[in-house]
Amino acid sequence: MKTEDFDYNLPEELIAQTPLEKRDHSRLLVLDRKTGEMEHKHFEEITDYLGKGDVLVINNTKVLPARLFGVKEDTQAHIELLMLKEVEKDTWQCLMKPAKRIQVGTKITFGDGRLQAKCIEKKEEGIGIFVFSYEGIFLEVLESLGEMPLPPYIHEHLKDKNRYQTVYAKEVGSAAAPTAGLHFTQNLIEKIKKKGIEIVEITLHVGLGTFRPVQVEEIEKHKMHSEFYSMSEESASKLNQAKKEGRRIIAVGTTSTRTLETIMSLYGEFRPCSGWTDIFIYPSYTFKAIDGLITNFHLPKSTLLMLISSFSTRQIILKAYQEAVRQNYRFFSFGDSMFIR
Repeated sequence: MKTEDFDYNLPEELIAQTPLEKRDHSRLLVLDRKTGEMEHKHFEEITDYLGKGDVLVINNTKVLPARLFGVKEDTQAHIELLMLKEVEKDTWQCLMKPAKRIQVGTKITFGDGRLQAKCIEKKEEGIGIFVFSYEGIFLEVLESLGEMPLPPYIHEHLKDKNRYQTVYAKEVGSAAAPTAGLHFTQNLIEKIKKKGIEIVEITLHVGLGTFRPVQVEEIEKHKMHSEFYSMSEESASKLNQAKKEGRRIIAVGTTSTRTLETIMSLYGEFRPCSGWTDIFIYPSYTFKAIDGLITNFHLPKSTLLMLISSFSTRQIILKAYQEAVRQNYRFFSFGDSMFIR
């Protein structure tokens, strides 16, 4: 299958630059994955499509303010680091910009000097391994010096850092937000619970793959980067019970989907576990875990578009995207949503 098969035309003005004032006022395209039938709603109406006994799986990861702007200690050249994942305590894999200015041994200072980083290894694709030293508590230092790692297609400044976090974010470690969850409010979550819908938490720390387009001609040759996931005993038990009773499991986002499908593929059931996944879901993958998917509108030729195409068909998804463009939906991280059922 060719990467070009997952391309579509998107006018630049439809790329959402800022979040809506109210999270749940985003639009919602409800798509029947078998027939291609579509309905146009708003996200606060998602409860009309969820029933008692359904299980909604959310990714409780929290985004690090992981974009750091500093200077080289020797030349004062400006350097940007994007922290991607912690290799061991205070040692991080980072995306470097400009990478050519950084060598093994390069030291970078951030802000008032409370945070420094030293490059101990240089890898391909602009990646380096850095040891961080700091005064105080690391997360507090990051909160004061770091910026949210917004995707490169967002050019507007984000006034409120919390708008790039879900309202249920708590496990710190992501380099990007699980954006399908950005539409939920606390009130909407309470409304969902009152309807008898179970909410189950899992964790997947979104990593480098989010920032990397598919660059090979044949998608089977694309290599996914690995991301850390975990599932608790309580979550595994609830999900296994739902499967046993034939109740729907609905994933909020491609990150939740990848976690659920990884665990089910490994064990044939849900288990309390943690690890690293590089699962790549594309047509004709057979889904083992989920029955529905809430998601945003994804970039052309991206692994995320390939994932949702495998949950329906490429033709149905691309037709839905064409309709979303025609209806002036807002696209990508701060954009509108889909419920594929």
